Amino acid sequence: MLATGLIAGAALWAGISATAQPAAVAGAPFLVVETGQRYQRLQDALFAIGDAMGTIRIAPGIYADCGVQEYGHVAYVAALPGRVTFNGRLCEGKAALVLRGRSARVEGIIFSNLRAADGNGAGIRLEKGNLAVAQAWFRNSEEGILAGNDPKSTISIDRSSFTHLGRCDRGLACSHSIYINFFKSVRVTNSRFEAGDGGHYLKVRAAQVAITDNSFDDTLGRGTNYLIDLPAGATGRIAGNWLIQGSNKENPHTLIAVAAESRTNTSDGLTIEGNVARFANPDHKATAFVADWSGHRIVIGANQLEEGIARYVRR
Repeated sequence: MLATGLIAGAALWAGISATAQPAAVAGAPFLVVETGQRYQRLQDALFAIGDAMGTIRIAPGIYADCGVQEYGHVAYVAALPGRVTFNGRLCEGKAALVLRGRSARVEGIIFSNLRAADGNGAGIRLEKGNLAVAQAWFRNSEEGILAGNDPKSTISIDRSSFTHLGRCDRGLACSHSIYINFFKSVRVTNSRFEAGDGGHYLKVRAAQVAITDNSFDDTLGRGTNYLIDLPAGATGRIAGNWLIQGSNKENPHTLIAVAAESRTNTSDGLTIEGNVARFANPDHKATAFVADWSGHRIVIGANQLEEGIARYVRR
């Protein structure tokens, strides 16, 4: 009797263990490159990688799917850049990708139509770990990328677009096209920000920044605020950017803001040079290219500023 019970128990445990493992499905869209196994759900592919290093190659398609990365180093790569869309579905009420592993890389993916009850529906919600994003498009959502606090980690964003993002409504705190809290460093390069729907285009509390060769086009913006906001101050470089100030503004007085909320980070030596700033509307209002609340030594080099844009204002 005891033996029979043990055998039955062992069989039941085996069944439970088997069902707990993600099932590989031939022809499914989420391929774990290192093993050659395919999965129907993104989360199953993440379970299969676990705390290892893996690449999930995603077949072309529009997916009402999302995933939470708890561990490991994971790359999310579109098999055809620009042909993979995560549309409309959030995990944990936060984002299409909720990331709290050791690192993540996202390439060639579109994130669209993401909204949450708290007004922070995002393409990517980074809670910890390093993040690299390239050739991605974030559109028609409340937030493109939202990141918490991880002062030891870094974020890089390259060759990506941010369209119709941000909001300041419903009595909730504003959201922004990109909103990054206290990370070690943030690099944003060769990217486009346009047609914001509220908030700031790029809001970053990292201690060090490199914001270079981007375009911030507020021509079709609605109720937007700063184009670049470093609310806690920062060191680093802002260079080679095009900044177009629109006419439908919540705050029309500043393009680049430094330490508007706190002086948590030093801004000593922050360099702003080689940028072009223009008004979208010829009936523009006077505005500041750089508004500084830090009182630190900010280096403002040669920039091309349209008439009516003050080079520097101390606040």
